[in-house]
Amino acid sequence: MITVSQIFILILLTTPILVLSTLPAGQTQNAASAAFGLKGGASSSPLKTLTVQDVEDAQKAWGDAIVSISAVHKSEGDFVGAAGKAAGELYGYGHFDKVIFKPTKAAAYPFRPTAGEAMSYFVGGSNVPGGYDEDKGFAINGGKGWSKVVFNNHDVVLDGSSAVAMGEYLFTCATTGEVSKVEYTFGYRAIPDGTVRIWLHHSSVPYQA
Repeated sequence: MITVSQIFILILLTTPILVLSTLPAGQTQNAASAAFGLKGGASSSPLKTLTVQDVEDAQKAWGDAIVSISAVHKSEGDFVGAAGKAAGELYGYGHFDKVIFKPTKAAAYPFRPTAGEAMSYFVGGSNVPGGYDEDKGFAINGGKGWSKVVFNNHDVVLDGSSAVAMGEYLFTCATTGEVSKVEYTFGYRAIPDGTVRIWLHHSSVPYQA
């Protein structure tokens, strides 16, 4: 079990580390903005205009991070720390006023507006302070791990420094080799340092009649 001090990792614009919090949604985002001097990613400098390649690069980084976190867990390493570092590089917590996240395997708490709630989902509720019991750790596949993640975009809509992608991704279980298909919508925005962060993430399993 990690300590609160280990979970509350500082995220700076130049370092890919995530601020985690178990505060209510509004307090978490206000505290993050105050700590980093950020207000919704606002900047006096023009933000990068996103391309389809930027979106695809961000998607590959997300998939690679899931596989890497699974590998660290399998080797009994600090997978929680690895997940925190990856989330800081990929998501907009601390950069934007809001990050909208609806994970696949979440029922009692289907929406995760704070970094702490997102971490609970990815690494398991028992591994973070204030985590949810329903979370078994998606990034580690409940202990079975993932060996491969492939994004297949249905379409990508570009709008200056932001973009939205919709499609399906395929997850290969590292233990059984079974492939799971999940449908997604991701929203991306550029931040002043030129990198891309996720501000919207919605995942769901395909409908079955």
